[in-house]
Amino acid sequence: MSTNVQKFPNQFPIPLDPRFPAHSGSPRGKVGPVSVRRPVRGVSPEVAKVGLSEICLSYRTQSGERLLALDHINLQVHAGEFVCIVGPSGCGKSTLLHLVAGLHQQTSGQILVDGKPVQGPGTDRIMIFQEHGLFPWLTVGQNVEFGMKMKGVPKAERKEKTHYYLRLVHLAKFEKSYIHQLSGGMRQRVAIARALATEPDVLLMDEPFAALDAQTRDLLHDELERIWSETGRTIIFVTHNVREAIRLGDRVILMTFRPGRVKSEFPVDLPRPRHLEDPTVARAAREIDRKSVV
Repeated sequence: MSTNVQKFPNQFPIPLDPRFPAHSGSPRGKVGPVSVRRPVRGVSPEVAKVGLSEICLSYRTQSGERLLALDHINLQVHAGEFVCIVGPSGCGKSTLLHLVAGLHQQTSGQILVDGKPVQGPGTDRIMIFQEHGLFPWLTVGQNVEFGMKMKGVPKAERKEKTHYYLRLVHLAKFEKSYIHQLSGGMRQRVAIARALATEPDVLLMDEPFAALDAQTRDLLHDELERIWSETGRTIIFVTHNVREAIRLGDRVILMTFRPGRVKSEFPVDLPRPRHLEDPTVARAAREIDRKSVV
């Protein structure tokens, strides 16, 4: 079965980002067909940073039956793009990230990063989980330094990069602190700094803000958008929150319930910065919610 990528009508106005030209044939301020994508930071639309082709994944249950989890997933993510994946619980969003990270192997299909097949974990792709996975016996600085140390980065360079990325996430004053001395939002910023310090090309974020309170989450949305803008990293972000996806993403991928398939793609041409309370964000989220039940 081929991936069912649906188009959706121009039913709500969305102003285009002034940094990019309007789609040909689409009225300014409208959402164009999903088959047309705007340029991302000057990257050619033909170049894919991450490419998934006909990805299928099935498991064998305890009763011996085969359970199809992912069904013919096709997705192209361009360099520097911020792509959000939404869908119901159990649709395979997180599983898809694990496949891109090389933590699991798909049953069939191919995953490419920079045109090369993914054959296992690599330092070019870093996962950031909801459970940040920091080491409580290490200081903030030592946690950020850990990945670089495992890569064999010289000590002087590790120290320099640790200072840089802690400044980037506004935690330079907490370098000597321990994890238990930090708030939940600060811990997640340490996890982001640790991931960035290894200088991956692709950040894979699995509902990193789901357990945070609303105020901290909003602050981290701003922080993540700023970091993404300054570093130019490619981000694939999984969330249950459609508004969060519209708030952050260049494009939103809607998946179906098991077996997970790509149901629709929604380019997001809202100007940045955005906020969850913006009326245009709310209207776009309602359109995706409507599509999810059609």
